[in-house]
Amino acid sequence: MAERLNRDKDNRREKGAAAEQAACDYLVSQGYAIKDRNWRCRSGELDIVAELGRLLVIIEVRSRSGGRYGTAVESVDFRKTRQVRSTALTYLHYKQQEERELRFDVIAIEFDTELHVVSLQHIEGAF
Repeated sequence: MAERLNRDKDNRREKGAAAEQAACDYLVSQGYAIKDRNWRCRSGELDIVAELGRLLVIIEVRSRSGGRYGTAVESVDFRKTRQVRSTALTYLHYKQQEERELRFDVIAIEFDTELHVVSLQHIEGAF
């Protein structure tokens, strides 16, 4: 049982890392500059912080490999948006960027069983 839980946790980490890398690759191809990845503080974590011109964009990356638990987009609920916003305020203060124009995006990635990207959806201004 413990071995299965560890394998599931490792698989989740691998899928998360693959999703974040796919998201970064996509963002760079669209002209974004990646400033930070997996930035952590006491209130939570920001998956990706990027710049597009003068705009600072906080990107929440979600992935799924099947519809068993709903779509990746559906997993960004009120609790998650509140946590990301709170963490973003800490980030802005820490980086002395309080005056920056800010946008919150979601990138939802669907994988096949081999962790190949089936679809990538970028929702600008998601919350």
